[in-house]
Amino acid sequence: MTEINDRIRRGPDLKARRTPRRALLIGVGALMVILTNAVVFVLPPLLPVIQAQYGLDTVSETTWLYTALTLAGGAGFILLPRLADVHGDRNASVMASAVLTTGALVAALGDSYPALLVGCALMGFGGAAQLLPLGFLRRSLGDKGITVGVAVLVVATGIGIVVGMIGGGLVVENLSLRSLFWILTAAFGACTLVAYIVIPHSPPAEPTGRIGVLGSIWMVAWVAAILLALTQGLVWGAAALVPLVAGVAGGAAWLRVERRSTSAVFDVALLKTPFFTAACVCIALFAAVNAAFLLLLSTYSQVLPEALPAADAYGLGLTALQTGMLMLPFAVMFLVGSVLADGPVSRGNGGSVLMVGAAICAAGLTWLALAHDQGWHYLVGAGLLGLGCSMGYAAGFTMVQLAVPEQKAGMAAGVAGTAMAVGFAVGTALVTGVLSASVVQVPGTEIVVATEDLYGTGYWIVNVLAALVVVTVLVSRARTARRAAAAARSPKGTKR
Repeated sequence: MTEINDRIRRGPDLKARRTPRRALLIGVGALMVILTNAVVFVLPPLLPVIQAQYGLDTVSETTWLYTALTLAGGAGFILLPRLADVHGDRNASVMASAVLTTGALVAALGDSYPALLVGCALMGFGGAAQLLPLGFLRRSLGDKGITVGVAVLVVATGIGIVVGMIGGGLVVENLSLRSLFWILTAAFGACTLVAYIVIPHSPPAEPTGRIGVLGSIWMVAWVAAILLALTQGLVWGAAALVPLVAGVAGGAAWLRVERRSTSAVFDVALLKTPFFTAACVCIALFAAVNAAFLLLLSTYSQVLPEALPAADAYGLGLTALQTGMLMLPFAVMFLVGSVLADGPVSRGNGGSVLMVGAAICAAGLTWLALAHDQGWHYLVGAGLLGLGCSMGYAAGFTMVQLAVPEQKAGMAAGVAGTAMAVGFAVGTALVTGVLSASVVQVPGTEIVVATEDLYGTGYWIVNVLAALVVVTVLVSRARTARRAAAAARSPKGTKR
């Protein structure tokens, strides 16, 4: 009887029963990815608007909103995919959508900087829902689930960029910032209902699995400490060493405990899988490039040159909506990149795709370091960066999923998502630090903006992150080759 039940739960009968739901499942997965990415991409072009509306004096104070989003996102990436593995895809998806709804509602009702901070934190946590389709599409669609899940993630992310940056600018320009959060509240509420109706209430992937509460809280704490140090390090100075040291020490101790735990948050053995760790590191580096580019573009394009002293004048003087239009090539090429990456990655050439994506990003960053004072400069750079980042994400997330069995799909997505959150924090911290190094005060106000030369410097520095992708892949290949050679020499094929 147990065998028959298992076959019913996992076998062809289940697949056949779910086949009619294929389009609906893909649709709800795409909706979740679009809405969660819309939140991520709606903020950068609106940061100058928020700074002016709430009377925030500095760039670092404004980017705290992005920091809150990132810190909470780190916790969400750890917990939500794991919840899907242990408690079921529908439960995790509904919970994540409900948290997103609450976050948008808090921001809309409060209509203040503190309320916006809280709202961003809640939406950041719920934003990890973008990874849940990787799990429930893989479990529902069988062998093609990995390819479909990654394609939905990358393609819907491109659509989410447009929805966030263009749609957000349209709403704020024609209505208000508060109206934007009311609209997000309604959209997330609808997503919660659709997720409950469409996503099957199937047995958990790990029916006997447990989530270690202590291990989860411990991991959230040390990851958050590191993210906090990264995002605020250049602002806090030496004081940032306290959360950094605490986070690193806590992480090292957590790894030792997790190796012996019967209810581990993440299977530490996954990190030893060929290319798994390298893929996660590359995802983090592409996320850092992504975040840095968004902040550099958004900040420069909305500076009013006529508001600055003649000797220091720069900027394009664009609105949030016009800034979003500059990002259209990024979104379009994001869709193209996922299509180009699919074939080579499925044939086992994921490392090569990562390096090509990094090279394309480096070309875009070099272009912007040399030419970033006219709108068309950004159109060219955005297209290159969208293509490169898309190829990097598609290759990285696919390689991570291919390295694990189906029942650990959520766990693998959580590891990759945590790496992505760290990457976004690094990129945000890097740009915040660079743009805070030398500032000019806007006459008649308390607001300060970065000096013009720092933007070129910022793009050159971010270029180093793209180069590190190539280094990571080459090092991983060399280590894998050494292990293979050592295993071949060993008479018993001893694992190393």
